Amino acid sequence: MQLAVRTAIVAGIVAAITWICFRVVPVNATTVALAYLVAILFIAAKWGLVESITGSVISVLCLNFFFLPPVGAFTIADPQNWVALLAFLITSITASRFSMQAKRRAQEALDSQREMERLYALSRSILLIGPSQPVPKQLAMQIAQTFSASAVALYDGGSGIVYRAGPEDFPDPQDQLHKAASQGTLFRNESAGTVVTSIRLGGQPIGSVGVRGATFSDSVLQGLANLLAIGLERARTQEATSKAEAARQSDELKSTLLDAVAHEFKTPLTSIKAASTAMLSSSVLNAEQQHELMSVVDEEADRLSVLVTEAIQMARIEAGRVHLERESCPVRDMLESALGKLRPVLDGRHVDLNLPATLPPVYADRELIEIALRQLIDNALKYSPRDSQVSVTAELRDQRVIIGIADYGPGIPEEEQTRIFEKFYRAEASRHQIPGAGLGLVIAREIIQVHGGEIWVESKPGQGSIFRFSLPASPETGPQ
Repeated sequence: MQLAVRTAIVAGIVAAITWICFRVVPVNATTVALAYLVAILFIAAKWGLVESITGSVISVLCLNFFFLPPVGAFTIADPQNWVALLAFLITSITASRFSMQAKRRAQEALDSQREMERLYALSRSILLIGPSQPVPKQLAMQIAQTFSASAVALYDGGSGIVYRAGPEDFPDPQDQLHKAASQGTLFRNESAGTVVTSIRLGGQPIGSVGVRGATFSDSVLQGLANLLAIGLERARTQEATSKAEAARQSDELKSTLLDAVAHEFKTPLTSIKAASTAMLSSSVLNAEQQHELMSVVDEEADRLSVLVTEAIQMARIEAGRVHLERESCPVRDMLESALGKLRPVLDGRHVDLNLPATLPPVYADRELIEIALRQLIDNALKYSPRDSQVSVTAELRDQRVIIGIADYGPGIPEEEQTRIFEKFYRAEASRHQIPGAGLGLVIAREIIQVHGGEIWVESKPGQGSIFRFSLPASPETGPQ
């Protein structure tokens, strides 16, 4: 269809030249031949050999009929016609050849530019790969998207897993992916439109990639394999770094926990030791004094038990082995229980509970939430002046109970509010004045998050702080 349209256009161009030179501006045969020659050059450069030869034949016929004597009759035997036809044909063939070469080179340059742009886009995508999915899987997806491939298969030699992407499934006859990875070979199947090549790093195959539905030159295929090698190695380096950092943080956590536990255990152990020593060394204690000392021993032993329980729960949270025993838990009961276990820390200080009578219970693990409450209340007591008040409020919002612990301490600067929930972090203004390991808020955050809740702080310097967290309301919506 396109050839017929082009032939018609060629005939129209020759007819227009003939009409102008014969009717509008009469010229001699030499001038007409040059006009035809220019038109044939244009046609050869624009379309190609077939169209230019067609134009040559039509031009010779028009030149013979309208401009060479006898005018109005065909005299093909005249040598002038053969010379004109030969000149037009040589011009057509030569111009078409040069035109085709120029077009081919331009197309190759354009294809090369597009391939380089795609490789550049792929390299940028590799740099932006995140931890949401395995890196090889994301690499396969990026190849399918960048090169518009119908099927991609990426074999990671380190893990032995084949990651696939694209709307179709990549065919792998005779296990070519594994052969390419182990032998470092290249497989092409032009009929199926597939290519499989090895991925090398430092001269050693570390995997392979197969692509279907996309055309690659050898240089681009090599560049693609090099980018994939960099991506896989970067992923392994990041994984090793993450494991090393996790191990370092784990060791740091263990060391800090041991220091914190030792510090926390020291106070109740000192009280127990003092009370037991007093009872053993004195024979003049009356019943009331003995009862008081035994009460000290009993309270401090309970405190030690709570500390041990919290240490065990923190270790489980850190190891990701938390198993929630959810139940319907009245918020007031949990707060009163937490305050009871904080009695030695309270030392006569008052914590105001401001809870509405219609507040529903929460659906949570009671033991863990009490630990979180103790951490937050203890934190509020540490950072508040001794004569100031700590208050606890609660309200229901969208089937979630929001609990807030407010203090009247120094407050937290805005630039530090995003960091106070980080492990081991402590506010700059108080890290040297107030004892602690920087783990209390971390423990509370982990417990709240494992329940599907959120925790945040509202604070301004000099106006105290309010730590709020949300928990799902229990299906039992009766008031407390």
